[in-house]
Amino acid sequence: MNLSGLRVATLSLGERTPEQVAAYDSLEGTPVDHIDLTTVAAGDARLSDYDVCWWHRDRPLEWADDGDSTLAACADPLADALDGGVGLLLTLHALSAVAPLGIDPVAPDATGHETAPAQVGYLAKAVHRDHPAFETFHSLRIHTRAADADTAFARYERVLPERGTVLAAGLRGEDLLVDQKPLVEWQDGPGRVIGAGVGLSFAHARDFECAAAQERFVENLLVSLGSGRCPDFTDRPATTEGFQRLRAALADDHHRPDYHFAPPANWLNDPNGLIHHDGTYHLYYQYNPGGPTHGTIHWGHATSEDLVHWEDQPVALAPDPDGPDRDGCWSGCAIDDDGTPTLLYTGGRDRRQLPCLATAAADDLTAWRKHDGNPVIETVPDDLEILGTEHWEAEFRDHCVWREGETWYHLIGSGVTDVGGTALLYRGDSLDDWEYVGPLLTGDWEGAGTVWECPELLDFGEKQLLHVSNYAEVQYFVGEADLSTPRFEVESQARLDYGDFYAPQSMTDDTGRQLMWAWVPEARGVDPQWEAGWSGLMTLPRVVDLDDEGTLRQRPAPELESLRGEPVSETRELRSGARRTLPLSGNAYELDLTLERDAGATFELVLFESPARTERTVVRWVGDELVVDRSRSSHGHGAEEGEQRLPLAPAEGEGEGEPIDGHAHVADGGHAGRDELSLRAFVDGSVVELFANDSRCLTSRVYPTRQDAEGVSFVAHGGTVSVDVDAWALDAAFPR
Repeated sequence: MNLSGLRVATLSLGERTPEQVAAYDSLEGTPVDHIDLTTVAAGDARLSDYDVCWWHRDRPLEWADDGDSTLAACADPLADALDGGVGLLLTLHALSAVAPLGIDPVAPDATGHETAPAQVGYLAKAVHRDHPAFETFHSLRIHTRAADADTAFARYERVLPERGTVLAAGLRGEDLLVDQKPLVEWQDGPGRVIGAGVGLSFAHARDFECAAAQERFVENLLVSLGSGRCPDFTDRPATTEGFQRLRAALADDHHRPDYHFAPPANWLNDPNGLIHHDGTYHLYYQYNPGGPTHGTIHWGHATSEDLVHWEDQPVALAPDPDGPDRDGCWSGCAIDDDGTPTLLYTGGRDRRQLPCLATAAADDLTAWRKHDGNPVIETVPDDLEILGTEHWEAEFRDHCVWREGETWYHLIGSGVTDVGGTALLYRGDSLDDWEYVGPLLTGDWEGAGTVWECPELLDFGEKQLLHVSNYAEVQYFVGEADLSTPRFEVESQARLDYGDFYAPQSMTDDTGRQLMWAWVPEARGVDPQWEAGWSGLMTLPRVVDLDDEGTLRQRPAPELESLRGEPVSETRELRSGARRTLPLSGNAYELDLTLERDAGATFELVLFESPARTERTVVRWVGDELVVDRSRSSHGHGAEEGEQRLPLAPAEGEGEGEPIDGHAHVADGGHAGRDELSLRAFVDGSVVELFANDSRCLTSRVYPTRQDAEGVSFVAHGGTVSVDVDAWALDAAFPR
């Protein structure tokens, strides 16, 4: 390794092992001092005399005599060295020392020895591809250890470091081990600490390519740490400027939305804790700072003054390594408890998930204080056989809380073994003391789903709307809720959205509107999500209510009109076979169409169209449905290619008493035998959000490969179609 000009110290705790000797011998040609940490603890050696220190350890820390006390005594000298700009590299089991050394209170939760039948290494995160650790490597994949080599490991799996930034996940052969976090950087002070906990085997480097990659990788780390050249970029920022830099790192991705909310990077799923407080909209969401994959769930946070432009805020809730939410702060809601904003969320630990409480610790709702008595419900109901799975001993999560008079009510999503999903009702006089009432509604019919997640009950006066997410889709029921029995008398049922749409949640703003968001998951594989560096986005805010006949209405919030640029308007009669192209580009726009067609005619709205039309997404109005045809949407990305269908006509028998497999009624109207359709389409990077007749919705994900796949056109088949369209390019929701 070429470490010329650097003052280097190699560290040990007790007698050095053959693996340590081999590792430190790789520095041959570089002047190196060997320091036992017991001498640092005793004050007989100074880490601050060096540019970089390397501790490579293949034995567990607990094997060292008085290891914890020795390391604790090293914490202050190490802090002084880091304050002076000294860098520290911790490899294999040395990564576990971050807690006793005072670097991070959360140590790796997975340690040991392993032998893998394939090469092992690191999968760099896309936002860190320019980090010096990966210099000269031409891929995000770096194999550093040969197959069948027994080596030590230390990594984060079910937990994340509290202060560190994850730079890479694990890699075994071509398998992406996205739940493993073995490469972490800490940026406190001028000096940096990097921990690399897997894939390093100096005493058994039998694979030439892996050995060369290992040496290059460790050299990169030591040189950048010792020369003070590590970047200050992090994907766990705490400032506005930091979030702007993070978003800028992904800004060239033409699949990133402009005006739909997406995470600054990494993973996003369910909207949580929606609340309009002191004139500010707060959007919390399930978030994984560890990478663009589901796991180690925190609560991300963004705020808006106008419902349109958003500002990223620091993580609002993080798992407590000693608490009932150690394995994740899962979905929940926000409540105003007589002026005190309060969160009720699901905490996960081991195989148990139970409700937890937190109250605002800052007026701007950026900090929360967890309840000392968490969890606030300690067991699931014993009069039902609540479904258990390989992941959880009882599927019991997600919360909807409201107050009527002096009584609080609380819905929790669950499932009954061999029956179906259920929404369980609780009540109480306070938010930390709950009495079980019973199931409000249970899905005991075919297609209801085994578990109901994210239940929410919305009150529209004479009628209520209950919606649940059953893994596959979001079902809603209109009827009357009896909170005493309890029972929900279903009058009609349908799907909230017929596309890529899940786990919606609503808030009531200061005008009394119900505003709803939902998670729009990816429709592409793990590899392209990791390469992109982000996953998931939110729908646009929708205003939801019931009309006088009890039919659900869903409309985009009118505040979105403030994003509009200059309009492009056109009225045209398209005869069969005719095509018309709109002068739009950029794939961030809104279309407002009024369509009228001859009986039997078909209308096609073509989006994301490349110049030669080899890529295109077709929204087809045919018969009594809209079809989103994704068969030619992309040349790659492992994306879904199937059709998505939005029924426009009511199913036979819809709305008669008990739940049925039907569709919400949408009248087509029409004049002199012609059909009419009102359609609003919001196109944004890789998402299409459709609103038909202000009631029916379909949200779709598409991933055009070509940057120039941005054409928009209309086509008629089998008859004449009248098209009246207004179109606008839409500004971005975040400053560029």
